[in-house]
Amino acid sequence: MAFSSEEEQLRKFRNDEIAQHYFEVLRTLISKKSIFAQNIGLYDVAAYLGEIFSGVGAEVTIDETYYTAPFVLAKFKSPNPDAKTIIFYQHYDTVPADNDQPWTDEPFRLTVRKGYMYGRGVDDDKGHITARLTALRKYIREVGDLPVNITFMMEGAEESASTDLEKYLEKYRDDLLPADLLVWEQGNRNSKGQLEITGGNKGIITFDLSVESADVDIHSKFGAVIESASWYLLNAISSMRDDQGRILIDGIYEKIVQPNEREMDLIETYAIENADSLRKIYGLKLPILESDRRAFLKTYYFEPALSIEGISTGYQGQGVKTILPAQARAKMEMRLVPGLTPEYVLECIKAHLKKEGFDRIKVTFTLGEESYRSDMSDPAIVNVIELAKGFYEEGVAVLPTAAGTGPMHMIHQALGVPMAAFGIGNANSRDHGGDENVSLADYYTHIELIKELIASYE
Repeated sequence: MAFSSEEEQLRKFRNDEIAQHYFEVLRTLISKKSIFAQNIGLYDVAAYLGEIFSGVGAEVTIDETYYTAPFVLAKFKSPNPDAKTIIFYQHYDTVPADNDQPWTDEPFRLTVRKGYMYGRGVDDDKGHITARLTALRKYIREVGDLPVNITFMMEGAEESASTDLEKYLEKYRDDLLPADLLVWEQGNRNSKGQLEITGGNKGIITFDLSVESADVDIHSKFGAVIESASWYLLNAISSMRDDQGRILIDGIYEKIVQPNEREMDLIETYAIENADSLRKIYGLKLPILESDRRAFLKTYYFEPALSIEGISTGYQGQGVKTILPAQARAKMEMRLVPGLTPEYVLECIKAHLKKEGFDRIKVTFTLGEESYRSDMSDPAIVNVIELAKGFYEEGVAVLPTAAGTGPMHMIHQALGVPMAAFGIGNANSRDHGGDENVSLADYYTHIELIKELIASYE
């Protein structure tokens, strides 16, 4: 089989009228900020998507029932009454691009340099919306009527635990079903150039820990006899995890669903993450918590992780201010695996702090999602895997789960549809970071693959 080179894909992309049209749509999407965490632009972008999809014949619904972010459905019907249905799950919100991240160019302006496009949302997830719509439009123009119904299901709160998505899924369940396959929001090629096709992700619970030790900050001359909020909080956090990353909260490991032999085999065969590559990618200065490959992979994919997102306490200004801070706060998270629910973990955390004598710590739940993983054996997913082999010379990497988080469990509970994640990203797409990027060649290859997926239902 002859595979197209990067140069050939770039040439085809530049000469493809439809691809170029929707690339300009993507340019507009990137320029429109849509940040759930900051309540910016969600209604504007939802309306813009409605215009784009209705303009090419989709049956569009924009539901603003819940004030957080509109839910957008765009349905393309096949004339075949017996046609199956593919759902593309997407989200149009992005994380912020604030001054804490370095960008070469303005993050909300789509730029192209040396065969890559840059901008907040080019990979996560606006670029996937336009790539998949391009594939659909190309199929219709080149072949004719769709052989399969296609529904774009687009939410605006994915980066904040998909707030209210569960309500929308319940409301539109009958409109979405039956379906043969749900193609997940995004995916990437790994550092070997293989297309990763995954069938699950970790869950998450985020929570704040806060404590007030006095009415006001106290002169630090009393540090030998008075406990500060800072030390109290730091000691509480330290009690929750050992120096190797193992969680010390009772009831966590007892509940997790261990991976079966096939799941471990898939991970050991296809996963490429390792201690050395992480050191190189991130310039790590501290030791890796787990270096043995099998233990590293099992921990990374199939075990929970407790992390500190941020700590704030005391004086942060110029010079010195000798105080015992009266207040301290930490933003925390735990990545979850099957067997752990956010509600259960939250109660375990509260019980642990009380048991360890940190009863003055206030625990505030902020968001949570359960985890999900698949064995990747459904015929619709196998079809995707076989099709993808024809587009990626380096092959595919089939993984039953990813280590990131998304609402897969919620959607599977509501719809029960086989799900597969794959997409336009690369090993250094830098999602959520500065200079988020996608190779234009990868973008166009995904268009071709989705078009072939549509054709496979003929």
